[in-house]
Amino acid sequence: MAEKEQKKGKKKESESASKPTVDVSNLPVPKPRLQEKYRNEVVRKLMEQFKYDNVMMVPKLKKICINIGVGQAAQDPKLMEVAVKELALITGQKPEIRKSKKAISNFKLREGQPIGCRVTLRRERMYEFMDRLISLAIPRIRDFRGVSDSSFDGRGNYTLGIKEQIIFPEIDIDKVNRISGMDITFVTSAKTDEEAYALLKEMGMPFRKRN
Repeated sequence: MAEKEQKKGKKKESESASKPTVDVSNLPVPKPRLQEKYRNEVVRKLMEQFKYDNVMMVPKLKKICINIGVGQAAQDPKLMEVAVKELALITGQKPEIRKSKKAISNFKLREGQPIGCRVTLRRERMYEFMDRLISLAIPRIRDFRGVSDSSFDGRGNYTLGIKEQIIFPEIDIDKVNRISGMDITFVTSAKTDEEAYALLKEMGMPFRKRN
């Protein structure tokens, strides 16, 4: 009986060894959904709206900067550790520590002391983050009625303030001891705020309806 089982095992091993393996190294890597939407839909709509002569004139998203300020880290260094960990979970990228450029005695702040952390996202990771932000995180904001369109800087860049990090599904609310916010800046190649607004809106940014 044992000999039969042993022979069956050897037969299975030989059959599995003879099966051809599939090489997936040359298969094309799928692009982020939002990146494909920009190429296939947004570019065409913006060219129609602003009458661009060349497709190269169409504004695009260059990078997304996420910044968390941790001013209280001067009194409690653990707050910085938590902020860095949460930002890494949200973005999938290691944050950079921001340090004070000068000392401020009133705030008990020394020069070179950590005061925040930030991440700069580009290319595929940028599109993936924006897609998760629009599709998953923002809809979880309580009493959400759309994001404000008044935070453009006059040079085609837009900053969105988030009050609670717990809107991101990557954050386990049961493990959160302190609610904190962040600023998310969308840096575009648009020359005007109007063009940047149209770009972000077409990509899915849920702006409040204009009167």
